[in-house]
Amino acid sequence: MIVNFAERAHNHNWELDPVTRSLLDTDFYKLLMLQFIWKHYPKTRVQFTVYNRSAAPVDTFHIEELTQQLDHARSRRFRRSEVVWLAGNTFYGRQGIFEPAFLEWLERDFRLSDYEASVNDGRFHLSFDGLWTDTTMWELYSLSIINELRTRASLKRLSEFGLDILYAEAKTKLWNKIERLRGVPNLNVADFGTRRRHSFLWQEYVVEAMAANLGSGFIGTSNAFLAHKHDLEAIGTNAHEIPMVLAALARDNDEALKASQYHVLELWQQTYSGALRIMLPDTFGTTQFFENAPEWIADWTGQRIDSKDPYVAGDEYIAWLKVHGRDPREKLIIASDALDVDDILGLHAYFSGSLAAGIKVNDFRSAADFQDRRKWTPGRRIRFSAGWGTLLTNDFRGCDPSGDGGFDPISLISKVSSVEGRPAVKLSDNYAKALGPAKEIERYRSVFGMAGMSNTPVIT
Repeated sequence: MIVNFAERAHNHNWELDPVTRSLLDTDFYKLLMLQFIWKHYPKTRVQFTVYNRSAAPVDTFHIEELTQQLDHARSRRFRRSEVVWLAGNTFYGRQGIFEPAFLEWLERDFRLSDYEASVNDGRFHLSFDGLWTDTTMWELYSLSIINELRTRASLKRLSEFGLDILYAEAKTKLWNKIERLRGVPNLNVADFGTRRRHSFLWQEYVVEAMAANLGSGFIGTSNAFLAHKHDLEAIGTNAHEIPMVLAALARDNDEALKASQYHVLELWQQTYSGALRIMLPDTFGTTQFFENAPEWIADWTGQRIDSKDPYVAGDEYIAWLKVHGRDPREKLIIASDALDVDDILGLHAYFSGSLAAGIKVNDFRSAADFQDRRKWTPGRRIRFSAGWGTLLTNDFRGCDPSGDGGFDPISLISKVSSVEGRPAVKLSDNYAKALGPAKEIERYRSVFGMAGMSNTPVIT
């Protein structure tokens, strides 16, 4: 795909350029979770709230621009061709993972909830309140809308020449990353960059560049629309949202609260099987999760590592599998938190083979390094895959010719904030990522403990 990004941004004068072109323009796991919610919790009411974890401001554009885009998203419906794709396509080696009744509801009855948007003290406040089925999809739409509006506001400051420089620098930066991954044996990298992308068109450009240059090393995209459009694998399983909701529903009893993290998985495996059984154990702390996990969880396909040091989390999982008599080489870990090319290369080496004594992660700079026997010892410890997000689809750091950092990515999230009027909480393996009222966070920590947690700066 050849896109003149500079010319398009410079000539941008149409009344509304929609960010959300399709309701399929979301992460695939949102669709999997939507079916789960529709099936098990169709009457549960929740609230989602958008949070900015960065020091950088979000409100570089007018709130009217935001509400225009939100209203446009609310007016969208799933197209018949999209529903047919969901019904007939093969996902994770299986057809028919979406039930006919769910797809009928999705096409006929699905609607996004209303929203509340305001400006207080110069800051945007955005929330979504309603049935869980009507609010959950706002997570990705709201984040991609805000990030792209922020991008557009920064683009308006640049001349056409400045825009040329910006995108030339960004393309060179992207190519340098791709070049370092080319030829790395047994590589598995997926695009996880929808929520904090620079723009829809840039994400599409990145995905096509990855697919064209990494071959089988690029295993697909989390973006369902791009997977559909470009005949790629749609990648994704589940997120923190479900354990947060089930914990809030069980919060009145300490025993039920602690057990809720496993009840999530019981319900999930009633709904999905095989490769879709990927756990996300860090919602209330990974270490306590495995210390108390039922035996049957060892039969799951693997885990996604989010807020813990992926080297530590991977080793922890491997040790736990061995204690439970499972062969780690048959299992899968997916790292997905703030990854960049150095992290991907280092983790791939560490888990797909082994690092020779004295060799550091940053010593791996190219595919040739992996084939140098002084540094590379074959022998898989566990299957490894990387979900590459913000620093794949929005790494414009140092590309802005004006040098003011207006294109640098920010850590913007949309999370469940309340469930049936009860506060929702996420502890995380990183203290900096804990969410919820302070009193509730302390209460949850008294129930789940704080083993294995640390305090790490949030990058993206």
